[in-house]
Amino acid sequence: MHPGVHRHEDLVGPRAVALTTSNLGSIETAVRGADLAALARADGHFAVTAREGNTVRMARTIGLPLRYFVAKLFHGPFLVVSDRIDALHAWCEKERIAWQFDPFYTRMVPAHHLVEVEQIGCPDPSPVYRRFFTPPAADDAATVEELGAAYAREALESLRGWLGTIPAGAPIALAFSGGIDSTAVFLLARKALADLGRDPNQLSAYTLDLGGGADAAQAEAAMAELGCLAQWKALRPRETELDLEGAIAVIEDYRPLDVECAAASLALLGEIRRVRPEIRHLLDGDGGDEDWKSYPLEDSDLTISSVLKNPLLYHEGWGVDALKHSPTYTGGLSRSYVRTFAPARARGFEAFSPFATRGCIAASSRAAFERLAGGEEEKLLALKGLATAAGVESVTGVRMPVNRKRRFQDGVSGEAHRRLRTSKAWCRQVFQEQWKGRLEAAWKTPARRRSGNEVPKAIA
Repeated sequence: MHPGVHRHEDLVGPRAVALTTSNLGSIETAVRGADLAALARADGHFAVTAREGNTVRMARTIGLPLRYFVAKLFHGPFLVVSDRIDALHAWCEKERIAWQFDPFYTRMVPAHHLVEVEQIGCPDPSPVYRRFFTPPAADDAATVEELGAAYAREALESLRGWLGTIPAGAPIALAFSGGIDSTAVFLLARKALADLGRDPNQLSAYTLDLGGGADAAQAEAAMAELGCLAQWKALRPRETELDLEGAIAVIEDYRPLDVECAAASLALLGEIRRVRPEIRHLLDGDGGDEDWKSYPLEDSDLTISSVLKNPLLYHEGWGVDALKHSPTYTGGLSRSYVRTFAPARARGFEAFSPFATRGCIAASSRAAFERLAGGEEEKLLALKGLATAAGVESVTGVRMPVNRKRRFQDGVSGEAHRRLRTSKAWCRQVFQEQWKGRLEAAWKTPARRRSGNEVPKAIA
């Protein structure tokens, strides 16, 4: 009825980080043509939207969020794409259709999937999900040392790719706790910088200390053991309360552990920005726990059997076809990585973790977790340290300290934080309150509303 009418709006455009085997143009072509094999071959991170006729296709990896909302306009469904809920809402406000909007009507593209939305008919079209990344099967013969070496090589390669895009001499910050993941990233990034002919001391490590936390002491001991104390600094802000409500607004989510982690991240990055305003590039070790299934089971309703028998459980949740899958948020690290991405962007950083790349995910997936853990949680939790330390030593020649796992938000403030730990019910209530006024305003102000059936005069 209305040929040639525009049917989708991409508010962020195609994005990519640390691509070495492909380029953004070829990924756009692959998304437009639904070329899953080409997407699988691309390394690094990407988030891309493309249209072919009435079909809009979207694909992303863990490191870059991609979210959409389907509005109802005179010619049918109209798809709007961004990386944030509030950006989608702002577009709807500009078009005077915010009365159609609800944050829970938005959809996150699940990591490692190509999503197809047909812009035909009513009601809203159901998306079709097509996987483009499947990790290799477990290798029963692989030793912990072999697994760790392959993992470290993948992390080193991705770090070279990311660091190669940064101007020579530009300073780089690392969120550092002295734990397994951040220590591994510190050593591997120094190796990558040296391989690129750059000064490893471009990288500086920072630890947040809100008082009473164990991370500062642990980080100092780790750097002393590595002989790198000059590259480390503990940051102690005047304000020692974590801003949980602010974190909810930044990550636009309400899972308590992610909220707490984001609040701690915002505090750390705010301090780095204060003491080193020139730094724009940030490294961390997010994803290492997911790669090696290194989460205490008492924090969840999971069993060791469900963890061991679902290779991507910690990366993608239960999967797009599962009852527990959240279309608004997805699951696993596909959902949780916003705790790294959003605070970094809010503080003016470009963040990267090698452990969230598909290369590292694939390398760790070769571990025969059931055999190596023997059904014991303690053995499973110890595996990450054994494999990562062996791998880092194999590629850098440096034996790294291995400290026990501690959540970021616990390490920065210890017992004081644990007394403040919040609930999912409270976080969700805050999230809904933050949106209540905006949603009500769209209904209460007639001048800000127009019918989705209204046909523009230029077309009518």
